Amino acid sequence: MEIILESTITCPNCGHQKEETMPTDACQYFYECENCHQVLKPKEGDCCVYCSYGSAPCPPVQLDSDQACC
Repeated sequence: MEIILESTITCPNCGHQKEETMPTDACQYFYECENCHQVLKPKEGDCCVYCSYGSAPCPPVQLDSDQACC
């Protein structure tokens, strides 16, 4: 299985989108929107901002969909 490392984060506050490279060795719990400066945190039940607001889930979740990362 090929892991997707690029994910487009969409800010739920202003709708701004930006493509980011996801870390493979850690969860990213905070993300600041470069447009409105809202600090995003994962939704309840998600392990990171990519799983909550990204176009692709984080690499650990991609590898094992039954296991949350970190």
